Amino acid sequence: MQNIVILAGNIGQDPETVTTASDTRITRFTLATSRPRYADGKVLRDNDGYRVQDTEWHRITCFNGLAKTVQQYCEKGMKVLVRGRIHYTKWTDKDGVERYSTEIIAETVDFLSRARDADSKGDNRPDDDEIPF
Repeated sequence: MQNIVILAGNIGQDPETVTTASDTRITRFTLATSRPRYADGKVLRDNDGYRVQDTEWHRITCFNGLAKTVQQYCEKGMKVLVRGRIHYTKWTDKDGVERYSTEIIAETVDFLSRARDADSKGDNRPDDDEIPF
């Protein structure tokens, strides 16, 4: 039996990191995945001719080294590919109501785009003014 999830999408907000008392680093972010909406076997389009998209949001959790890498290099809007597993949690809140949560425990996160800051700074080549010829 396998519990394998592969998601490709856009990061919804800058990742947030916490460190536990036992020194475990945990980074969390949301990931948006979209697909076209269909009706009668055809892709639905809006009044401007664009495809109508259905977006789903996934909660992603990373631990330790992966958590550090994601926290350092990922930001809102980046495209990433997440491989991991689905984890379900059930608990009773302070009012006695049973609550449920679903998250993806990431095993790998591949960057499919660069952070916006990196794009705006270029690739560290000198400006035209600094070239000595």
